[in-house]
Amino acid sequence: MICPHPHAVVTGASSGIGRATVLRLADAGWHVYAGVRRADDGKALIRASGPDNITPLIMDVTKPEQIIAGAETVEQHVGPAGLNALVDNAGIGVAVPMELVEMGALRWQFEVNVFGQIAVTQKFLPLLRRANGHLVVIGSIGDRFTPPFGGPLAASKAAIATMTDAFRQELAPWGIRVVLVEPASIHTDAVDKLERDATSAANEFPPDGRELYRESYLGMVGTALKRESKGSSPDVVADKILEVLKKSRPRARYLVGKDATLMANLVRFVPTRMLDRMRRKIFRLPAPGSRSVTPVREGATR
Repeated sequence: MICPHPHAVVTGASSGIGRATVLRLADAGWHVYAGVRRADDGKALIRASGPDNITPLIMDVTKPEQIIAGAETVEQHVGPAGLNALVDNAGIGVAVPMELVEMGALRWQFEVNVFGQIAVTQKFLPLLRRANGHLVVIGSIGDRFTPPFGGPLAASKAAIATMTDAFRQELAPWGIRVVLVEPASIHTDAVDKLERDATSAANEFPPDGRELYRESYLGMVGTALKRESKGSSPDVVADKILEVLKKSRPRARYLVGKDATLMANLVRFVPTRMLDRMRRKIFRLPAPGSRSVTPVREGATR
């Protein structure tokens, strides 16, 4: 018997935007395959919605064997009808000074946010092609607006945005609609743990790094926490995704969440030097040159 529901796969479904998207699509009559890393997270989704429209997939986007198994499970169910939507949402955030970011942490940032998402997309594309489905990639306003100490995360989001542009053009001949959703100021569980994670990270800076950055870094985190704690619910992103999936000709990009349009317009219309001044004021960063060391000229006596 052919399942009458449209089908979607959502990665990173354990919490935040991914969880909200799974529940919203299931409530709208979709059969949703929820990519989670732990069985308990899948059970929690079923308890929140019911067993009829949600099927958990144990799928860590950095583990090829789990991606392959997940795609096989979905294919066995959808058959020739194919997959109507893939929502690439899984991601992590590394926020530290660029001078101090460990190469292992930076590589892991890209492993999850970029390489993992591309691996999932490649594996599910044959199923999307059968249904002329939608590919929705969850980016970030950070791909346009890079905050201080947010370089690692923003760089990964800029990379996935560029690759989404490539997918949109390359997959158009098969009727696959590719959309980038760029949230800003979304209050998720990740925001609630930001402060303790930032304090822990600052304590692990090397001694010279703590002297250079600790005060400014923790000040930035405090300011960001105040803004993000008043941010939009993940539900607004889930609602936007459902809206996109209903469109036969969606736009290439959608901004969503509190301050998203404002931040995008700032980058678009405000000169870089002025924008840097604004960011310094917002995040209370030291003025340019305020901590510079007067160079010792060659031959000068001390």
